[in-house]
Amino acid sequence: MTTEQIFNSFATLRVLIIGDVMLDSYIWGAVERISPEAPVPVVTVKKRDYRLGGAANVALNIQSLGAKPILCALVGEDSSGKKLLECMKALSISTEGIVQTASRPTTVKTRVIASHQHVVRVDEESDRVVSEEEELKLLEKIDQLLPLSDVVIFEDYDKGAINSVIIEKTVALANQKGIATIVDPKKRNFLSYKNVSLFKPNLKELREGLKVEVEAGNQNQVVKAVNLLKEKLNAAGVMATLSEHGVYIDYLNEQVKLPAHVRKIVDVSGAGDTVVAIAALCLALKLSPERIASLSNLGGGLVCQHEGVVPIDKEELRQEALKNSV
Repeated sequence: MTTEQIFNSFATLRVLIIGDVMLDSYIWGAVERISPEAPVPVVTVKKRDYRLGGAANVALNIQSLGAKPILCALVGEDSSGKKLLECMKALSISTEGIVQTASRPTTVKTRVIASHQHVVRVDEESDRVVSEEEELKLLEKIDQLLPLSDVVIFEDYDKGAINSVIIEKTVALANQKGIATIVDPKKRNFLSYKNVSLFKPNLKELREGLKVEVEAGNQNQVVKAVNLLKEKLNAAGVMATLSEHGVYIDYLNEQVKLPAHVRKIVDVSGAGDTVVAIAALCLALKLSPERIASLSNLGGGLVCQHEGVVPIDKEELRQEALKNSV
């Protein structure tokens, strides 16, 4: 497949994203005085904005690449949940996989920014594991949507929407139907993702999940950790992102280490969402391990050049891939 064929093929793909969705709330203002009540700045609000976060940001990346994202997630029956669904509809992202529940709030992360400085972040959330009723409703959605999908992404932020039962049943169904699965993990379910196609931890997750010391610049340590992880999970592949040290993939009996591209890093927020989105589409197209890692590595670096959480620009990635002969 040529680079052009790969990028054109993205438009044919449908991606099921299972995980924790969030509403990112931004308050922009100015600080002109200190509060008389406590030694803290008083922020005069100039503007508010709401954006999709968590697994919903992965959906934005999938959409930006030209594919169709379907989110399967829990949203609270509250004003924030209503706002999140409004944001999804405004961006033409399907809400057919969303389960609303009265027993937990919608996750909201509010960032207060004044004079280009991040003053404070306020989190409203529950990390309680799904109830039996919520689990059943999510599994019903997965049963309906997975057979129509080309690849499944688990986007786990440890907020409780994913548990071991959902993982086991979803992976079994996907494997039965020959549909690839890729995981962007967190700590709680780290070793529950057995029999997946590709497991994508970053360095911190690799260390915490396996409880081993791994230095990004020590290739022997990275290889040992990845081998151990593949064995524990019986995963077809592992792709470890190593920050400024690039990426290492062990998949389909191929091991590839790629360096990071030299860039002016502005903000690393959301880079992991971009990497897993690109890797998922490459998996669905059955590309080689080197190509999966190369394109994902390129995309992750590109979004780090922008301030804030932004989805990948497909044309920018395409040009970069052509320039680097990916």
